[in-house]
Amino acid sequence: MTDHELFDLGDFPLQHGGLLSGARLVYRTYGRLSSDKSNAIVFPTWFAGTHESNEWLIGEGKALDTERYFVIVPNLFGNGLSSSPSNTPPPHDRARFPRTTMYDNVRAQHRLLTERFGITRLALVVGASMGAGQAYQWAVSHPAMVERVAPIVGSSHTSPHNQVFLEGIRAALTADAAFDGGDYAEPPRTGLRAFARVYAGWGLSQAFYWQRLHEQLGFATLEDFLTGFWEDGFADWDANDLLAMIWTWQHADVGQTPGFGGDTRAALASITAKTLLMPSEKDLYFPPEDEEWSAAHIPGAELRVIPGVWGHLAGGGDDPQAAAFIGAALREFLGDA
Repeated sequence: MTDHELFDLGDFPLQHGGLLSGARLVYRTYGRLSSDKSNAIVFPTWFAGTHESNEWLIGEGKALDTERYFVIVPNLFGNGLSSSPSNTPPPHDRARFPRTTMYDNVRAQHRLLTERFGITRLALVVGASMGAGQAYQWAVSHPAMVERVAPIVGSSHTSPHNQVFLEGIRAALTADAAFDGGDYAEPPRTGLRAFARVYAGWGLSQAFYWQRLHEQLGFATLEDFLTGFWEDGFADWDANDLLAMIWTWQHADVGQTPGFGGDTRAALASITAKTLLMPSEKDLYFPPEDEEWSAAHIPGAELRVIPGVWGHLAGGGDDPQAAAFIGAALREFLGDA
């Protein structure tokens, strides 16, 4: 990719100790920053996504309208663009890549916004899945800066059931003998295929498969869908990059923000931003019940459940009905309806 910019973080200290040497934050901007710098939106990326993955919501006439807003999409540590196991030189390459948290990602993003752009207020922080976790972290870490926050198909902390899902895909990937503890000479393709097939049972709901909606996507059989959609979707990802992002996901918890001592409820109660939570009706690992719990602890939070059977993938723009629901909700939330 050449459609992005690079922010040099230098030797970046991490929440759990150590340094990310020569750290880099890759990002892309859309639209133009207003003279008073009041129209900025931050839209962090999700697991196994890049800034391109977020473009379905960005552009002229879209919910994040580039005629009105300046949208910054920072890439998550571990996604192969920002500092990751696959692009970090020894001795911190591959499986030796330092552990990074949501807090670390947001701290890097805050430096980008303040040091490069001089932005001190954000009209909105929005994100889906792991992007939602970063949105929550923004609202807790920088309450005076964030006017609105909209986590989509995500959570303020990773639940025990979600941990089980993540352990399953981790185990599938690392069981391949070719993985070699992360020091593989060639990609562990058997592990990547197993990872994708396990993920297929979690990313979409039972009802999606019962209704055979994969056929509407052009896949005649389930095997075609597992191969052409899921395996192909992860085939080019670096295994260590996936594992680095899994670690970040597993350790997501706004309660771990300095000053809260692990108290997630207190961290949520500290949010002053206008808050809109949008879980997906049939998400198997970020279910609406989890977001009901979060909403109950955030002053004035609104909960809107995305309808439909697309499960977690309802937050990614693939389902036209879910995409329309999210777009309309964000326009209203921004006062643009």
